[in-house]
This record gives sequence, structure tokens and C-alpha cells, in this order.
Amino acid sequence: MPASPSTARAINDRLALRLLQQEGPLTAARLKQLTGLSRPTVADLVERLTAAGLITVVGESGEQRRGPNAKVYGIVADLAHLAALDVRTEGVSVVVADLLGEVLAEASVPIGDDTGTGPAVEQAVALVERAAKEAGADRLHTVGIGAPGLIDPATGELRNSSGLPEWHRRLVAALQERLPEARVIVENETNLAALAEQRDGAARGRDTFVLLWLGHGTGAAVVLDGTLRRGVSGGTGEIGFLPVPGTGQLPSATDCEGGFHSLAAAAAIGRLAEAEGVVADVDAHEPHAAALVRVAVADPGIPAHARFLDILADRVAIGAASVVAVLDPGCVVLGGEIGRAGGAVLAARVEERLARMSPLPAEVHASALGGGAVLRGALLTAREGAQEELFGASAR
Repeated sequence: MPASPSTARAINDRLALRLLQQEGPLTAARLKQLTGLSRPTVADLVERLTAAGLITVVGESGEQRRGPNAKVYGIVADLAHLAALDVRTEGVSVVVADLLGEVLAEASVPIGDDTGTGPAVEQAVALVERAAKEAGADRLHTVGIGAPGLIDPATGELRNSSGLPEWHRRLVAALQERLPEARVIVENETNLAALAEQRDGAARGRDTFVLLWLGHGTGAAVVLDGTLRRGVSGGTGEIGFLPVPGTGQLPSATDCEGGFHSLAAAAAIGRLAEAEGVVADVDAHEPHAAALVRVAVADPGIPAHARFLDILADRVAIGAASVVAVLDPGCVVLGGEIGRAGGAVLAARVEERLARMSPLPAEVHASALGGGAVLRGALLTAREGAQEELFGASAR
């Protein structure tokens, strides 16, 4: 059956808004070309979306022709304000942006291990409130949070995980209480980094790939056929628990020691560097394991550095080969602070080893987004959630 007039209008409106999201500001003529709709239909939807406060004139086209230049329409950026948080064991970073994703304010605060749960939560919430005020946001529409640990797929809540501070879980509830009008979305940090790499980084244009997170802990984000896979319990990618050779023991249900974590996480890399004679200055702004890898990469011709990188690549390849054998993703991105520090040097070594270990082809790339991948992914998630709600409401 043909769509009713109201349904057809809603479909056309959503199509136009999606194009304005993807392409940026457009003229009515360009909207007509991209949508295939008639000129009167486009004129009607432009008038409708303008009246709804969703789009506005943002300029004029530069075409040289008779008569006035064509108006260029864009989404109203300050229709909603968004916040994105990167929650780590050692602190919180936040950005506040408009509906188009332009960052208006950013800030961070360290939170020490000896900070109590209540004070830690208060520091993090106050940071968000200060950043929103600095951005000129009266209220936040959507807050995207990236945090380590498992996200319950049924409730969307951060599950209680051993080894992670209690204030992580309390923070979500506290933000919802202090920002009652905001929608709060929580996602695993590795998953958010993968979404950012797919949109703007090393996995751009790919609909199937795996991001291997190498940092304080290890993890993986799995994107198959364009969809981020979370699993029944939200545990897809808990590669730290993967039983692997070379650890001398097996992991347990409550402790990933003995799994891949024991080969490639920060503590294991620190021990490896010490054994191979690799040293690095302590830097308060960089995890020490990442600094050790960065020093080795900076001068891989030094024998100790070469040995260290070769053994590290052997270890990373063991975990990557297991993922490739099961998922055949065709592309593995090395993320986290250690993956970023290793850069193209470590990625090339891992790719070489994978080619020897597996008949399945797999490119290996270092993260292209640096330390901001989780924040960028959280902001993308908040932005898409807000746009979906705002644009969906206009179409009903």
C-alpha cells in the first residue's frame, strides 16, 4: 500500500535531515538532486523543517548566475548541547559540543586511587557542570560516557567489575540525578574507540574490523557487517581472559591473570622492558608502559629495543591471531595507549607475524586518532542519539 501523506512527509523529512548530517549545509536544489524529490516537495519540507526549528539558513551559494544566490540550509547547531566523557581509573575527561559535534568546551580532572567514592563522583560531576557552563549550555540533552568494564545489554548500565573503582558505577547514577533532563548513554571505552576509528580513523570505510585495545588492560571491539557486536552479556571482546600459551597458568572467572592480559597489558610490558633493558623517563602525562614502547619505537635499531619490540609483537600477534581465526575481520587496529605508542612500527611487526600464523589475510594498523578516540566515540554516540530523538520527534 502507498504511504499516507503524513508518513511520506515524515520519510522525506528524515531523508533530508540525514543528508544534512552527512553532507553538511545544502541548497534546496542540491537536496532535490540528492533525494530525487520534486521541487515543490523539497520546498515544502524545507519550510516544514525550518518552522520546526531544526534547520535554518546558514549562508548563500557562491554560484554565478542571474538573480539572487540560492540559500544554503543547515541543521540548527545549538538546538541541543551534548557532553562526552572518557572515564578512566585515574581520572575523567569531558567535552561539551553542539548538535553538529563542534566542541565548545573541554576539561579533565585527575582522581587519585586514594580518593573516596563520594568525593570522586562529586569531582567528576562538577567537571561536567563546569564544562557545560563554559560552553554556554543551559542544559545538556545527551551525555555519552565511555568507561572500562562490561555494559549490561539489557539495562545499558555499567556492571560491577573487579579491579575497577566503585565510583565508575556511581557516576552514571549521579549524573542522571544532577542532570535529570539529560539522556545518559554508557558504552565500553574500547567499543567507542572502534566507532571513532571507523568514522574518522584507521578503519574508515570498513564495515568489518576488530580494534585490539592495549593499555592498562586488554580488550577488543568487534564490528561485523557494519554493526558493533556486544554479545549476550555485553562481553564480546573480553580478550584479556583468552587462554594463551606463554603465561604459565590459566585465567579464572574472576581474574584474567594467566590470559592474554598477562602477555600484553601494561604491567606485563613493564616487566618485559625491564628484562630486555629498555628504560624510559617517568612522565606524568603518559602511562609508563606506553613511554617504554615509544622509546623503543623511536630507535628500533638499538638491539635491546629491537628484541623488546619483537617479543611484544609476538605476544600481540598471539591474541590477534585468535581473533582473526574466529572472526576473519580482514583488519586489526591496535588501539589503547600502547597500541598508539607502538604506531606503524609495532603494527608492521604484528602484521608480519599474523601472515605467518594464519592463512586468513589481515591488515594491521595503529590507531589514527591518538588519545582522543574514546572521547570522539562518546561524542559520536551522544550526537547520533540526540539527533535520532530530535529528528524522530519532528517526523511524528
